[in-house]
Amino acid sequence: MNDVANASRIAEGEVWLTSYDQFRAFYENLSNCDPATDVLVAEREGRIVGYGRASWYEELGGQRVYEPTAFIHPEEAPELLDAVTAAMEERCREIAAAHPPGPKVLESEGADGAAVRVSVLLARGYEPVRYSFVMIRPNLDDLSDAPLPDGLEIRDVQPDQLRTIFDAEVEAFRDHWGASVPTEADYRQFLSDPVQGDHTLWNVAWDGDQVAGMVRGYINEAENQSFGRKRGWVENISVRRPWRRRGLARALIGASIRTLRDHLSNPG
Repeated sequence: MNDVANASRIAEGEVWLTSYDQFRAFYENLSNCDPATDVLVAEREGRIVGYGRASWYEELGGQRVYEPTAFIHPEEAPELLDAVTAAMEERCREIAAAHPPGPKVLESEGADGAAVRVSVLLARGYEPVRYSFVMIRPNLDDLSDAPLPDGLEIRDVQPDQLRTIFDAEVEAFRDHWGASVPTEADYRQFLSDPVQGDHTLWNVAWDGDQVAGMVRGYINEAENQSFGRKRGWVENISVRRPWRRRGLARALIGASIRTLRDHLSNPG
């Protein structure tokens, strides 16, 4: 399944992949998804050529969002992607029917290069509602100084701080588009992710015993090997409300780039 997903991403022009360990950890800690009833696998001559997953989450405003995820190997015909998407939509509708009344939507996504995926989704009635962008810094030189606001400090992450950090991130993202109600499975994913869970690459700013903000950067070694590059991801950027508008995010982003640069230069 992971091979199919990664082959699909590469064909669609995506710049990120998932490792086997990352894929396994994700599926061992699925949130609002039962693999026994909510996952479909398509095979041809004993080989997996596609799969789908139905999952859902509840936004803070009460709307429930149902996600009919579908991947097919790029050698397969577009009709298979449509069929898997249709099956997952139907499963999402079955799940939604068992939920209380309220606003409910189907949601999916596609990259700019995913012409087949986008055409399938548009034909099924989806409409674009939000765009996101991947930004690449061509080098790690000429990094400007961006000091932390007074009274804040970045500390090495300790294992007994992980729940506090998770809760702070959830709180900060309450103001983000599509913010959802977290589950314990989400926390287990946070703990078990072998790529994004490497907290030696995180930069967490503290104000006393309070988490003010963070950048949970990461390096996907398997992804870098596949693409023949050295790249770190400055991701999971959040600042809690009391510490906003003070330049904290800028300082943390700069610190994260330096952390990733140092690790890529000296991975041992």
